[in-house]
Amino acid sequence: MFEPCPGPRVFGVPPGADFPLHLARGLRERFAGQPPEAVARAEVLVNTSRMRNRLREALVSLGPGFLPRIRLITDIAPPGADVPLRARLELAQLIRQLLLAEPDLGPPSAAFSLAESLFRLLDEMQGEGVTLEALNGLDVSQHSLHWDRSLRFIRLIAGFLGPASGGQARLRQAALALAADWAVTPPAHPMIVAGSTGSRGPTALLMQAVARLPQGALVLPGFDFDLPGPVWGSLDNPLHSEDHPQFRYAHLLDLLGAGPDAVQRWGAADAPDPARGRLVSLALRPAPVTDQWLRDGPSLTDLPAVTETLSLIEAPSPRAEALAIALALREAAVQGQKAALITPDRTLARRVTAALDRWHLRPDDSAGRPLGLSAPGRFLRQSAELLAGSVTAEALIALLKHPIVHSAEGRGDHLRHLRDLELHLRRRAVPFPDAAALSDFADRAPDRKPWAEWLSQALALLPGDGERPLDDWLVAHERVALALAAGTGEGSGELWLAEAGAEAQALVEELRAEAGHGGIVAARDYSALLETLFAGREVREVLESRPDVMIWGTLEARAQGADLVILGGLTEGTWPAAPKPDPWFNRQMRLNAGLLLPERQIGLSAHDFQQAVGAPRVILSRARRDAEAETVPSRWLNRLVNLIGGLRAQGGDTALAAMRARGNHWLRLAEALEADLSAVPEASARRNPRPAPAPPARARLTELPVTRIEKLIRDPYAIYAERILRLRPLDPLAPEADARLRGTVLHRVPDLYVRDFPPGTPGDLAAFLAIAETILTEECPWPATRLHWRARLDRTAADFVRWNAGLEGQPALLEQKGALTLADPPFTLTGQPDRIDRDPDGRLRLYDYKTGTLPSPKQIAFYNKQLSLLAVMARDDAFGLGPGSVAEAMFVGLGSKFDTRPVPVEPADIAEHQAKLRTLLTSYTSPDQGFTAMRAVEQEERAGDYDALSRRGEWETTDEPVLQRVGDDG
Repeated sequence: MFEPCPGPRVFGVPPGADFPLHLARGLRERFAGQPPEAVARAEVLVNTSRMRNRLREALVSLGPGFLPRIRLITDIAPPGADVPLRARLELAQLIRQLLLAEPDLGPPSAAFSLAESLFRLLDEMQGEGVTLEALNGLDVSQHSLHWDRSLRFIRLIAGFLGPASGGQARLRQAALALAADWAVTPPAHPMIVAGSTGSRGPTALLMQAVARLPQGALVLPGFDFDLPGPVWGSLDNPLHSEDHPQFRYAHLLDLLGAGPDAVQRWGAADAPDPARGRLVSLALRPAPVTDQWLRDGPSLTDLPAVTETLSLIEAPSPRAEALAIALALREAAVQGQKAALITPDRTLARRVTAALDRWHLRPDDSAGRPLGLSAPGRFLRQSAELLAGSVTAEALIALLKHPIVHSAEGRGDHLRHLRDLELHLRRRAVPFPDAAALSDFADRAPDRKPWAEWLSQALALLPGDGERPLDDWLVAHERVALALAAGTGEGSGELWLAEAGAEAQALVEELRAEAGHGGIVAARDYSALLETLFAGREVREVLESRPDVMIWGTLEARAQGADLVILGGLTEGTWPAAPKPDPWFNRQMRLNAGLLLPERQIGLSAHDFQQAVGAPRVILSRARRDAEAETVPSRWLNRLVNLIGGLRAQGGDTALAAMRARGNHWLRLAEALEADLSAVPEASARRNPRPAPAPPARARLTELPVTRIEKLIRDPYAIYAERILRLRPLDPLAPEADARLRGTVLHRVPDLYVRDFPPGTPGDLAAFLAIAETILTEECPWPATRLHWRARLDRTAADFVRWNAGLEGQPALLEQKGALTLADPPFTLTGQPDRIDRDPDGRLRLYDYKTGTLPSPKQIAFYNKQLSLLAVMARDDAFGLGPGSVAEAMFVGLGSKFDTRPVPVEPADIAEHQAKLRTLLTSYTSPDQGFTAMRAVEQEERAGDYDALSRRGEWETTDEPVLQRVGDDG
């Protein structure tokens, strides 16, 4: 098959060429004229199963004939399982002890993930031929203490574990054995290694041995024939060059003792667009020699023609990017072309899949779905979190909404009861639902009882917090999960169904078999273990997909070809991905030990980019910002754009503008597809009016607490929604430490203190602070917030105690509700003063505690009528104290500093307050008075509870309100 040659035999296929197809064509050409059975004697070693299958398909497509033996490179090693789960669990126990002894290294819950990474490191060491003696020679005196401890632990563990049996270790041993055998007796049949870059030590050893065989050869994918010799020579330092797409080939050729000139073209293989290949090759030159752009750039002529089949999408958001990509894939499918999205960003892949679903297009996604993101995986992960202690309302409701919960039977009734339970927990602010809370919920409706009893029994299976053997946690978790999945029925519901369920069940059974070796762990450690196990598995669901619309990861794309290739997610940190942190070795230690550098993966990603961007028609795509901030373009996209834009004499600026224009075409289509009615010119000209609904007289207000009078003045629409439509915002499932809760909690402190230490008795600061500590411990579950609120009280406590002791009156009423019925107009005013004292002469003094900012005199005069109206109510015996004269009404500030602010309550002032109240209420009993939205809000930019209902944002507060008659009489 091959003519004799003095050195290693190496061939290359240029970037952008369909590698499996060109490899198949080259094989047919080289075996032309030979007996048919000669092909069957040849042996081809490839790097992935996908490459093997694709090569077979390509050979079959070329016509009838024998096929060579096509094997995976890993097939040369003896079969053996990866590191078993038992060994990883045992190593995790050792690491957990290390973490307990030295907590600054990490939390105990990280033990299993660290065990996984350590096994990968040990396998890599053996694959790269790094011995323990090499580790002993590492000098870490110049590094931080962390790396010294890591190295000492690795030495200890590696000696304890003995020879590794991972895949890379077995492959290296097999490669060394074959090389020794072939040195004595080389195989007579053709032997080809194809599709590998030789980035790992064992593969590089095998490739060196095969390249030197009499009938051996290497066929390298994506070999850059346009890269000048001096640049090849500069790719000799991994610290500076390993992120270059051709570095692995430079290293491999150096091991072979050959130069880039020794690499021959494989048959007639050529790039789809050689001119674009030269452009990309120049753009990706190593950073130290980018000055060659000025020298070699002018040789790139007619850039508009070179980039004619190149488009650039720069989307405003990830959603817009996904939709633009989906539109491009759809058009290619309609035109009968084969189109593929290549991206390492699984979130983008899922977004594109969802966008394609609107046209009922299901792409062939090579990556499958992470088991942890499947329905059984999410359910098992969520239910494991319940084991870590008290069950919060938030976590419980989120889990009960999962589609696997109560999936055996009666799912509809389950959802109905779940909705009622959520409303119950929100309205009563139950942070930790227990059996008593569920019993209270069931007592309110008889049909809820069986459902509530099922849920109580399922939660009763939770073992509680603490440390237990791993197998005990697993047994408890299985019981809870099966009870929740079955619901009030029997069996396991839909937990173990379909491909994802079967894979999850297999994982649980594997863990059950080995859990006895997991040691004593906490619930969080068990949950973290499950997270790690689920993250390491994927599930391929059997779905009917289109063969001409594909989504590939960068690894799968190496064995594929398409008419249209879209490179998506071209942002720094995504493509290339940021190097994963190594908890064991830093970069310099890896270099000194002879291990792979983090830049290796960046170099492989760069090679994937160079290979993909050479396809017949290419779209480069990125989002200019993500959910958090502006994004940075991928370094390769940045280089390409800068090079093209800088070559103005060759039409680079025109070419770049055309690339962006072609990309903007898809963005405009995506924008039009997403546009709502407000984007339509005819509709956008019609703005919604500022609402002022006017309900009929029978639906008007008849009762209001004094605390809502200010809201009626400032934002009548909110009162309309709250009191007339009876729409109330739902309370959060997890109570928040907001100003309202702070006021409620801190009001109790002076209330309880005054009961024991009324005015006239010596003040007791210690007693006040002790009451504060008790109340905060009972009512505030957040330690940090508790300390903050306690500090606020500490600043005002002494002043309050002194002020209270100096008062003349005695408490007559503390936190007691009252009501005042008005005749004209008929109306009931309700209120609950914080405190009313009675002087020796019988006059009343009203005090209202404020834990925030006290209202200003202007606010008291025009808006804040709470204390003024409480004075009206107290004068007219609304609180059962008898009619009396009001001597004083005062706001008492317990916020950042102690302060007081009086409210005018002379008899004339009270009469004026009552008259203004009557005027206000009379106006809102009239059918012609609308409840204007945001009439005089204090802070216009602050969000309100009813903004969506009033369609805020579609009108301005400067607009005249439009009366809208609503109700039966409207």
